[in-house]
Amino acid sequence: MQMKFKFLGGADVVGRMGMTMTGNNKTMLVEYGMSPSKPPEYPLDAPRVDHLFLTHCHLDHCGMVPAVCGRDRCELFTTPLSAEIAEMMMYDSLKIAKAEGYNEPYTAGDVKRTMDCVAPLTFGDAIELGKMEVTLHSAGHVPGAAMFEFAIDSSTVYSGDIHTADQKLVRGAKPVKCSNLFIEGTYAGKNHPPRKQSVSSFISKIEEVIDRGGKVIIPCFAVGRTQEIMLVLKDRGYDMWVDGMGRSVTRLFLDYPEYLREPKAMKSARRAFSEIRGQDMRSRAARGDIIVTTGGMLDGGPVLGYIRELKDNPKNAILLVGYQAEDTNGRLLLEQGCIVLDGETVKVQCEVQKYDFSAHAGHDELVDFVRKCDPENVIIMHSEARELLLPDLQDYNVILPELGKEFELDV
Repeated sequence: MQMKFKFLGGADVVGRMGMTMTGNNKTMLVEYGMSPSKPPEYPLDAPRVDHLFLTHCHLDHCGMVPAVCGRDRCELFTTPLSAEIAEMMMYDSLKIAKAEGYNEPYTAGDVKRTMDCVAPLTFGDAIELGKMEVTLHSAGHVPGAAMFEFAIDSSTVYSGDIHTADQKLVRGAKPVKCSNLFIEGTYAGKNHPPRKQSVSSFISKIEEVIDRGGKVIIPCFAVGRTQEIMLVLKDRGYDMWVDGMGRSVTRLFLDYPEYLREPKAMKSARRAFSEIRGQDMRSRAARGDIIVTTGGMLDGGPVLGYIRELKDNPKNAILLVGYQAEDTNGRLLLEQGCIVLDGETVKVQCEVQKYDFSAHAGHDELVDFVRKCDPENVIIMHSEARELLLPDLQDYNVILPELGKEFELDV
């Protein structure tokens, strides 16, 4: 059987994912996200759909789901953990849009209707939609992140964001034999350093900063990175604090221990950090050793208050542990040693370092994953450098989809 596929976003860019699948007497949508830039960037408008599949809860994959589910009241298939965190992210994006003066792409009512549409599934679950069977597999990216396997006459796997190596937080994704593989290529052409090496360098720097009398600020994404860093640091014995949405996400992770590699370790990590509730606690945290806080790209969240207070002391350090997109404060800090605070560009005197804690597969891991899945067709998405994978995938029919252009596959 043939189905038609069309990317509404995220084909040749990282972010604002969205792909329609048409056939089997249905129109389905896989993910529908936004790029949380300034102003936000959205995918193309989605048609009326019968079902929506969400791989995980990061905004570039879930951020525009309420615009569809709120309108169509279609079933939303995802893990219950992804659904709960996505709800937090959706409401937060509305709050940010209002604060920044952007048009709100949907309403709070749309978010509520979206949550009413959730049909929760977990890894290994399979459902039948007409002639199609859909199975969930772990994507190894963040807790609750899924790959979808669609099977009619053959098997089609959609990866979402994947990591094939084990992290402290989750185990890596395992290959799934298939005929068609839709795979992300975020790190096409780039490999990550060995995680043990990154962790060792990171901890050594923290010890150096604290030994010289400095404080460490670690800006983190709320979902996944905050908890990974907490797990790395949980046994170090420092005066450690955690601030921002990451606190709520950690509590949700612990409500769903089946999605964690070691739930007991996560509980231990949570106990090792003081959770900040209120401005008076932030003053105390700034006198401690380590502050793990949102936002990860320094464009908002509690991190800016800590930087404002600690930026002028060269003994202090800001340790970046996540991707810093163009036109963000994080990228400005890395490249020019400045950030924008209260509309003014200011110099940061404290030390700045970046460490690789990526939750995405690197180039060689992507190639190895493709080979073990052994598909006929490889469709590379979510990438700005996907052509760099082509020399290593010459044994496959590789498709580089274009935004808004339909193509067909046997499924």
